[in-house]
Amino acid sequence: MLALAVMAIYMTLNLSGNLRYILLHRGQVLATLLLVAFASGVAALLFQTVTHNRILTPSIMGMESLFILIQTLALFFIDADALNSLGTVGKFVCESLLLVIFSVLLYRWLFASVGVDLHRVLLAGLVSGTLFNSLSSLMQRLLSPGEFAILQGRMFATFTRAAPEVLALAAAIVLVITLIIWRMRHQLDVLALGRDAAVSLGVCWRQKTLVLLILIAVLVAISTALVGPLTFFGLLVANLTWQLAGSHRHQYLLPVVVLTGIVTLVGGQLILERLLHMSGSLSVVIEFTGGGLFLYLLINKVRV
Repeated sequence: MLALAVMAIYMTLNLSGNLRYILLHRGQVLATLLLVAFASGVAALLFQTVTHNRILTPSIMGMESLFILIQTLALFFIDADALNSLGTVGKFVCESLLLVIFSVLLYRWLFASVGVDLHRVLLAGLVSGTLFNSLSSLMQRLLSPGEFAILQGRMFATFTRAAPEVLALAAAIVLVITLIIWRMRHQLDVLALGRDAAVSLGVCWRQKTLVLLILIAVLVAISTALVGPLTFFGLLVANLTWQLAGSHRHQYLLPVVVLTGIVTLVGGQLILERLLHMSGSLSVVIEFTGGGLFLYLLINKVRV
C-alpha cells in the first residue's frame, strides 16, 4: 500500500500544463525507478543468500568501476559520434554483455572452491575495483575536455535518461528473470542453509549457485547500464528487507525487497523533485546512506 501510494503521488502531484508530456515523462522515470529497484534489490538479496552474509552485495565486486572503465575506453578509442551511431539499445546491450561476462568469470573463480571466504571475496572485489579505477584515471587524463565532460555525465547514476526502447528491453529481461527466480524460491530457502544442508536435502548446490550468480550478474548489469553506478543501494534495501520481512523464506523476502526498493527510490525522487526542487542528487544520498550502513555492518560483523 505504501509503494502504491508513493507511485500515485509521484504521478499525480502538481499536475498542470501539458498533461500528456508530463505524464509520459513521469511514467518513463517511474519505470526506470521500478526496474532499478527490482534489479538491485533482488540481486543483493540473492547474493547474500548465496554467500550467507549480509554485508556482501554484487556491487562491491568491481562492476561499477568496470562500467566507468568501459565508458572511458569507449570515448578514448571511439569518438562520441560513433558511439551515438550504435543507438541507445545497442549501447545498452553492449554494456550489459560486457558486465555480465566479467561477473560470470569472476564469480566462477571465486566460487570454484567448496566454501566462500569472506575476506577473499572482499579482497577480489577491492583489487578489481582498484585496477579498473586506475586504468580509468589514466585514460581520463588523456581525453579531451569535451570528451571528459561527456564521460562525467555517465559516471554518476541518473534516473531520468533511459530511453523508452531501452526500458522495454530491460523490462522484458527482468520479467523472464522474475519467473525463473520465483520458481526457485523454495530452493533458495534450502540454499540459504549452506552447502552441506542443501546437498543433504537433495539440492544440486553447485548448479543452482552458478545459475543464481548468472542471474545476479544480469540484474546488476541491467541496473548499471540503465542508470549508472549504484554501489550501496542493494545493500541498503536488502538489509531493510531482513528487518521488515520477519522471515527467512524467500516467498516473503523477494516481494518485500522489491517493494522496499520502490518506496526508497520513488519516495526519494519525489522528495528531491517536489520538496528540494532538484537541488541535490538522489544517487549521492543513497550512496552516502548505504556506505554508512556498510561500515556499520562491517564493524559489527553482522551475518545471516
